[in-house]
Amino acid sequence: MPYSLENIRNFCIIAHIDHGKSTLADRILEYTGILSAREARDQYLDKMDIERERGITIKAQTVRIPYKDPSGREYILNLIDTPGHVDFGYEVSRSLAACDGALLVVDATQGVEAQTLANVYMALDHNHEIIPILNKIDLPSADADRVKQEIEDTIGLDCTDAVSISAKTGLNIDKVLDAVINRLPAPHGNINAPLKALIFDSWYDSYQGVVVLFRVIDGSLRLGDIIHLMEGDHDYEVVRLGVFSPNAIDVDMLSAGEVGFLCANIKDLVHARVGDTITLRDRPAESPVPGFKEAKPMVFCGLYPTEAADYEHLKSALEKLQLNDAAFSNDP
Repeated sequence: MPYSLENIRNFCIIAHIDHGKSTLADRILEYTGILSAREARDQYLDKMDIERERGITIKAQTVRIPYKDPSGREYILNLIDTPGHVDFGYEVSRSLAACDGALLVVDATQGVEAQTLANVYMALDHNHEIIPILNKIDLPSADADRVKQEIEDTIGLDCTDAVSISAKTGLNIDKVLDAVINRLPAPHGNINAPLKALIFDSWYDSYQGVVVLFRVIDGSLRLGDIIHLMEGDHDYEVVRLGVFSPNAIDVDMLSAGEVGFLCANIKDLVHARVGDTITLRDRPAESPVPGFKEAKPMVFCGLYPTEAADYEHLKSALEKLQLNDAAFSNDP
């Protein structure tokens, strides 16, 4: 294990839609130098076209950021980008479960919004340390003092050490990283215990089967290990193991506190459900990761083809959509 637990920080950014969450993620990636000038683009972590088009984050994304602080100490920062829209609360909850702390981004011109509260309370349910970040302070209409007071009154967070930034210009991004290092806790875990890892996202890839994003709670996982999914009760051999930094990089092992992805020739998302616990078949954990909620649909609709002959095409399209999104369900 190249990094001790003390040198790892797993965190997410929570915010209301349009308060600058994805922009802050972009600036962090640029400041830490893991994006080249050619790769840098707005909303880098938003991989789906509709996310960039509408400026919202739907799927959970993760990126491993090697970072050296001003004193020269090296850290691994695992940034898990979470959705900010109410319809994607399920995606938020599973991302938060993989983190140890959160950055709360609030627009200094607008203040606390309803969705901000929903996500903050979800983070507090996970006992996360939360750092208030006031964004867009470069705008003439920004009122940092009023918004700080609003955060303290409505949420109860102490804003004495809130970080004031402009994600658009990159102002004070270094102070955000200092806060992540000094104020967010390192992950807890026992590298010598049996493997226990939490699945917080998964999607279907036509070449590799299901790709699983996970956070290692205890123990370690190696390429070629036979894993057991505790809820689904299935066994698979790990054929690919890696991290996103920000592109996929293959590794031989991931240990307690680390975040990464695996491929194991899993053909159906149902067999790698979000919230399930990964352990080793030959040395299983005693119990799964507790406290995870099942997916709860927030939006319902009926879909009908214009032509009756297109029914099978619609059914097939919905089945493909379900392959890529564990929170989506359909009943034809």
